This record gives sequence, C-alpha cells and structure tokens, in this order.
Amino acid sequence: MRKPYTMPITVNMTIPMTLKGFLLASLTGGLTGVIWADSPNPQTNGSTTPATENRTATTTEPPVSIAGSDWPRFLGPTGDGKSTESIRTDWPLPIHWHKKIGDGYSMPSVAGGSLYVFDRHGDQARLSSWNSTTGEERWRVEYSTDYEDYFGYSTGPRASPLIENSRVYTFGVDGMLRCHQTEDGKLLWQVDTAADFGVAQNFFGAGASPVIEGDLLIAQIGGSPPNSPKVLSGEVKSNGSGIVAFDKLTGKVRYAVADTLASYASPTLTTLDGRRWGFVFARGGLVGFAPATGAVDFFFPWRSKKLESVNAANPVVVDDTVFITESYGPGSALLKVAPGGFEVVWQDPPRGKSMESHWSTPIYHQGYLYGSSGQSGGNAELRSLEHATGKVKWSEPGLQRSTLLYADGHLVVLTERGRLLLVKATPEKFDLVAEMDLGDAKAVATQSAASTQAAAKTEINTDASDQPVLRFPAWNAPILSHGRLYVRGKDQLICLDARP
Repeated sequence: MRKPYTMPITVNMTIPMTLKGFLLASLTGGLTGVIWADSPNPQTNGSTTPATENRTATTTEPPVSIAGSDWPRFLGPTGDGKSTESIRTDWPLPIHWHKKIGDGYSMPSVAGGSLYVFDRHGDQARLSSWNSTTGEERWRVEYSTDYEDYFGYSTGPRASPLIENSRVYTFGVDGMLRCHQTEDGKLLWQVDTAADFGVAQNFFGAGASPVIEGDLLIAQIGGSPPNSPKVLSGEVKSNGSGIVAFDKLTGKVRYAVADTLASYASPTLTTLDGRRWGFVFARGGLVGFAPATGAVDFFFPWRSKKLESVNAANPVVVDDTVFITESYGPGSALLKVAPGGFEVVWQDPPRGKSMESHWSTPIYHQGYLYGSSGQSGGNAELRSLEHATGKVKWSEPGLQRSTLLYADGHLVVLTERGRLLLVKATPEKFDLVAEMDLGDAKAVATQSAASTQAAAKTEINTDASDQPVLRFPAWNAPILSHGRLYVRGKDQLICLDARP
C-alpha cells in the first residue's frame, strides 16, 4: 500500500460496453482482523442460487471531516452529474492517493467518510469500504460469480453502489442484487434477479444502477419467459418485469411493470407539479411511471433498428421535459410530459443529429446541454446544444469519448484515454480553463519528479512504475465529494485534491 501523498503533476458507461468494434456501451487502517464466511441465515427472497460470501474486517482510524457533500449514488446526490461543491481551478491538482482496483466499470460512491468500491477479483465480486480520505480499506465482502462477457469485455460490475443511511446496495453484472450494512459489510439480504425473473443475459450483463424511492429499491431487471433464447437471437421477449421495485429492507418484490427488456441507463426520479415521476430509458424506449405504485403513464419507443445496439445514457429531466439520447440510430429527443402522456418538443432528423451520447449522461446547465456525442473514439465530440431546440452551439472534436461532471460553473471532462480537462460551462464557445494528463506514464513521472519538494516531503518514489496512470478505458464520470475528485481507469483509482 502506498502512503497517501500530495504531488502536483502538470499537463485531459447504470455504463460502458463495446460490441465487435462498433458497439460500446455502458458501462484506514492496517492489520487484517477476522474473516467470516457465509453470513448466518441471510434473507435470499427465494433465490435459487444464493451467493457464498467472505467478509474481511480491518482496523481503521476515524475519517477526517472535510466540508462538502457525499456522493451516495450513481451521478451524485441529485442524480444528474452535478456537484454542489466548488472546485479548484489552478491546475494541476495534487494527487492525494491512488490504488489498484479490480475488473469492472463501476464508479465508487461516497458517504459518511467511506468510499464504497465494487469490483471483481478473479471469480469473486467484491464490495469494499475504504477511508475516503486515505484510501485505506476498512472491510470487504466477496461472493462467487461465474459471469462471462459475450464479447470479451470486463467481467466485473457496471453499476455503482447505492448508499442510504446504514445500508449499501450493489447490483452485480450477473444480476445479483444485495444489501449490506455499511458498518461492517454484513449481508442483510440478496436476490438473484437473473434466476428469479428469467433474465436472458443482456449484451454485457446487468448494468443499470438502482435508485431508492421511499421504502422501495427500484431497478431495471428485464426478465423473460422460461426457456427464452439469448439476447443475440433478436427474439427475446419481456415477461413484464422491465422495472421491478423491491422492499429496500427485505428484498421482497413490491411490484413489477413495463413490458420491455433492460438497458444500461439508470432510473431517474423527480417531482413535477407536485407529483412524483420515474423515468426509465429501457432497451426499447422511455417509460414514464409513478415510482410509488408502478403505474405506467406512457412508453415512447426510441431505439436503433440494429440488434447490436443499446440505450445507456440516463434521461435528463428539466422542469416538465425529459431529454433522451443514444448513439446507434435515432439520436436525441426532448419530450414534454404530463400525467398519462407526452408530446414531442423536438427530435433529431435522420441526418445532422444534435447529440448522440453513447453511455455518458449529458449535463444540463442554464438552458443548455453539454455532452459527449459519438459512438466511437474517432468521431466523438464534446458538444453544447440549446436544450429547448436541440441547436448545436459548439463542438470540440479530438477528445474521443468523454464523461462529464459539473461543478461551480465548470465541466470536469475525462476522456477515455485519461486526459482530464476543466472547461467553462458556457454555450458561447469551448473554453478550456485547465488540463492534466493522467493517461501518459512518462508525462506523469516526469512532471511528478519535477516536484522535488512534494517528493521529498512524502517520500514517494517518482519512477514511472510508481506513478498513477489511468489506462484505457477510462469510461466512468469523475465524482467530487468533500473536496476530493475521484477518477477511474481500467485498473486504477486516483483521488485528487480539488479543494479551492
């Protein structure tokens, strides 16, 4: 374990995935203490294949309190990729710590001074609790998984942990839905959704992060009738379990609705004119529903005609409108919604599309949307468009596929090759404020070594082999919590000090 350090360096897919070259989606302490195997009598909700579990505890120091807000779920406290914190603009940002991580496309979540990391190590899916300030592990829980990706991509989880009070929820790529205690990782309940709902393995497994509404845990499941063919057949049908609500305390099913298969976009919840709404951009299109009861208001078909295609970016809700976008065919559309239905405000024409987001959810700010448009790295652009009309205000090519975080009037943009940019959130032009390259080992080593004061102070070896490098694919949007900016690549998680 490397020591936490501060070292300046100069210099930027509910989930990423790719199919045959043209489909890529989404998606403190010290000594080891005691190991527990198989938590006693966990509730399984009738799952046919309950997972075995190993739980490891470590001693730890209490977290250091830093002003700011938690990041307890996918896309942050407000579920839209927007941080409530300010961010330092004089870059490069100091590196606070970095650690190797396992397989997967799951970004951590942060709450109560802990960072919850969900990844895969060998044939074990692992949920770990780390001290968010130091990166030191507190406990970890593992269970066996035999998931294999159809197309050779990562076999690890895609969905981010979801934290509420004393519970943390995970949704594995194999469909295992689990609830643990945040204090020590103890398993409270689990549901094998693939077995219970007859899920025909999606292109890249399960990947949409669940959400909480009151006493419900709502997830995209997308089950099928018994003996259904593989999804690659193009003949898979739904059994009405596109969206399933579970009791968040027990895992018992409360309702199952929507005759659609699952996508890689997480549910979006909001209040419009005093009424609660849920929006799920499922495999076949957008579902509008009442999250407390599951009553469906409408279904808007929106999907490419290609079999090898996915919907992966979350719906973006602004007032009474919902923006959806994909990158395999139809592009984007803006709907105005009301109880029982919708109307189309605008939608992309067959050519000259305004936004074609692959898996990265666009950010809305003061009347404009900002996002990465393009299916492949070679043609992807960072774009700004007018929300009300879909008119493109500016495009910046050459950044490859990117993910975004909004903070204090700026966009933090992470490219899939590890370049990190700070861009003003303005429709006037692409206004680059600062950048640093975390994807180039030589640059990181050279620039870190130049900071001899930092190196001497922290006793860090500045050889290239010791440097944090974000290897491709860096497909997860950065997160900002309590002044720390966390970024992830293929096998590295880096924590940067972003406090102004």
